[in-house]
Amino acid sequence: MVDYFDKAHGLQKSGQPFVIATVVRAEKPTSAKAGAKAIITADGTLDGWVGGSCTQPTVIRESLKALQDGQPRFLRMCPPEKLRGEQSGVVEVVLACISGGTLEIYLEPHLPAPHILAIGHLPVVEALSALAKEMHYAVTVVGENTTREQFPRADEVLEFEVTAANLRFTPQTYVVVASHGNYDEPALEAALDSDAAYVALVASKKRRDAVLAYLRGSGLSEEKLSRLKCPAGLDFGAVTPEEIALSILAEIVQLRRQPFGSAQGKSLISKLQLLHAASSAAEMAEAKDPVCGMMVEIAGARYTAIHAGQVYYFCSAGCQRSFETTPEKYLVSEP
Repeated sequence: MVDYFDKAHGLQKSGQPFVIATVVRAEKPTSAKAGAKAIITADGTLDGWVGGSCTQPTVIRESLKALQDGQPRFLRMCPPEKLRGEQSGVVEVVLACISGGTLEIYLEPHLPAPHILAIGHLPVVEALSALAKEMHYAVTVVGENTTREQFPRADEVLEFEVTAANLRFTPQTYVVVASHGNYDEPALEAALDSDAAYVALVASKKRRDAVLAYLRGSGLSEEKLSRLKCPAGLDFGAVTPEEIALSILAEIVQLRRQPFGSAQGKSLISKLQLLHAASSAAEMAEAKDPVCGMMVEIAGARYTAIHAGQVYYFCSAGCQRSFETTPEKYLVSEP
């Protein structure tokens, strides 16, 4: 359990999405018991134990779907004669393995919290830090001579000189640079070369042009430079640091909630889709076991058979042997 909690904490801290699968009920005979747990990550890896070869592919498939829509699932796997029919909030899957038991598993997705990475020490950073915490963002402030007293609401307050080479970015990181020219260039160089969802600079147009010239000289492509938002925030006439912070956060909210409304939003969607590419690939690369009806991932299939030039995939050696013995018995309904 210590390893389990350590892994969950590590994934959460690194901003990676994952699902916690917990067996809430087991009707014998099953290999997994109530309370058994596993962690499923976005690449389809299952770490833990919630059942054997018949159970795991279904748990992984439904977990990846949960990461896609952010909704928890109650998964019930049982023999066909124990199906209860359509039930609200329940995903029922036929479990035709030889054991004949029933498993009920709760799948709980954990998606990374949106993260504001504010780089600088201007009053606008102070206002942004306080406002973002009110809206339940994780907030990291990186600056020169920054103190916890200056940014009491931030989750982390770090010195730029110490942190510059170790800045962390994820597709849920929203970067705002407001250093008044002190370290705009190195901060933006790192941010624009990362997977950050949003990169903005609080500066004048003249300052922006100078920064862009520097970044071009550093070898950043025009595609990456086009991601820079300057002036930062929505244009509604903001003047004071608090108003500018509000305009920036409003732009971030717009990007998160209406992602297809802008080129930046489309870029963000592309990045987020990478997290779930494994899910789409898994759904496209699955085959139905003709004996028990389980979905089997083709790429990792251990048990296969060829009949009439067609490859068939099985969840276990038992299903494979049953098919090879009397294939016509399982292909009656095939076109």
